[in-house]
Amino acid sequence: MVGIDKGMDRRSFLATAGAALTSTALHAAVRKTRAVTGPAKADHTLRIAPTRLEIAPGVVIDTIAYNGQVPGPLLRLREGVPVTIDVTNNSPVPEIVHWHGLAIDSLNDGAVEEGSPMIPVGATHRYQFTPNPTGTRWYHTHAMAMDNLAAGAYTGQAGFLIVEGKKQAGHEGHYDQEINLAVRHWEPSFVPMVDMLREQSANVPQTNGSDVGYKYATMNAHMLGAGEPLRVKKGQRVLMRLLNASATENVVLALPGHTFKIIAMDGNVVPNPKSVEVLSLAVAERVDAIVEMNSPGVWVLGSTLEKSRQMGLGIVVEYAGQKGAPVWKDPAPVEWDYSIFANPTKAADPDETFVLTFRDNGHKMDSKFDVWTINNRSWPDIDPLVVQKGKRYRMVFRNGSGDQHPMHLHRHTFEVTQIGKTQLSGLMKDVINVMPLQSVAVDFVANNPGDTLMHCHQQLHMDYGFMQLIKYAG
Repeated sequence: MVGIDKGMDRRSFLATAGAALTSTALHAAVRKTRAVTGPAKADHTLRIAPTRLEIAPGVVIDTIAYNGQVPGPLLRLREGVPVTIDVTNNSPVPEIVHWHGLAIDSLNDGAVEEGSPMIPVGATHRYQFTPNPTGTRWYHTHAMAMDNLAAGAYTGQAGFLIVEGKKQAGHEGHYDQEINLAVRHWEPSFVPMVDMLREQSANVPQTNGSDVGYKYATMNAHMLGAGEPLRVKKGQRVLMRLLNASATENVVLALPGHTFKIIAMDGNVVPNPKSVEVLSLAVAERVDAIVEMNSPGVWVLGSTLEKSRQMGLGIVVEYAGQKGAPVWKDPAPVEWDYSIFANPTKAADPDETFVLTFRDNGHKMDSKFDVWTINNRSWPDIDPLVVQKGKRYRMVFRNGSGDQHPMHLHRHTFEVTQIGKTQLSGLMKDVINVMPLQSVAVDFVANNPGDTLMHCHQQLHMDYGFMQLIKYAG
């Protein structure tokens, strides 16, 4: 069943919901979710509800979260083993959960554009699917926020989802400790673009309209220096799973005195594991990295931007037997390059190519924010891309703007085949960050029939038109 009446687009739905949470218009817009079927008891349960977090002494955040925690509960699933997850919505607005990176059906994927139902206030919805593929996936809200910065991805609704199987993603033998770290930004506010340009940022903003700025940042539930440090021992191999669960902010991270051996991206084994001192995570990207603990001391794992660390974006790493103030050392400047983790060979030719140009189309809808377009069309007034099952398709992302765009494809994994003039193959992802004025090509095989959403994962861009559906012919 579809969660929104066909006559009401997602943007209009959120405007109605925000204006009158208890109105008859809201309840007309949200249809009843499917009845809970299958086993009487679900394999996992999640409760979406208001939550109060103390991210540092005296710093309290009121947000919406899963089971009262940020990140939400770690879900470990088995590849190919069907699972049921009951989600109860005790938040004040209709909600939905997207199972990011899984090749599942459109109804359970968790996007209203594909036909997934919204979960009404007070209702429980059962998601049923067979997890695939293995690797570091995650789950998060896929609700619109528009100009409500207390909704959607601006809240704490995100959690790790690990799919385990016989071919677990690239963990290269043993590791002594596993650490999952999710980046979050808190207390968002509207900031004119001209003000953003005056400050160094991990993002490169446009010069008109408004952007979103933040007051605090955390790794998991605490700001840098608050909460418990990561405790390690000399000689350990630590598997770090790093997730950028921010609504709009790309981040660059380092751990002085150490390197990250990147073995998987977005949960998928990289063809060419490499050790780097600095790693970049666009919104929604994940990295699996092995860190050799061979530099005893007390260190800061955090943002390479001083202002971001002052906001809280970091965590202390403490070796056994070591004490003292945590140390930060600026790494040497370096440009992030996806291609070093890929094969340097040309990918297979596609059956068809879609060239997609992204631009900012200025202010509309009486909003502080700009509307985004794909080939001069903006959601929902944009025709779908039509594909045929079994064929290989290339999407050429041409960024005609001054913003970075982390492009996400639902329900499929794509192969990165060209960045600028550099051809590559073998690098499989579900999010790719397209830099300002850059062109990036990705290929996917149409092997999972059903409506499929493609969009920029920055909440602000997605809300204001930066989405397009892919439909299977026939």
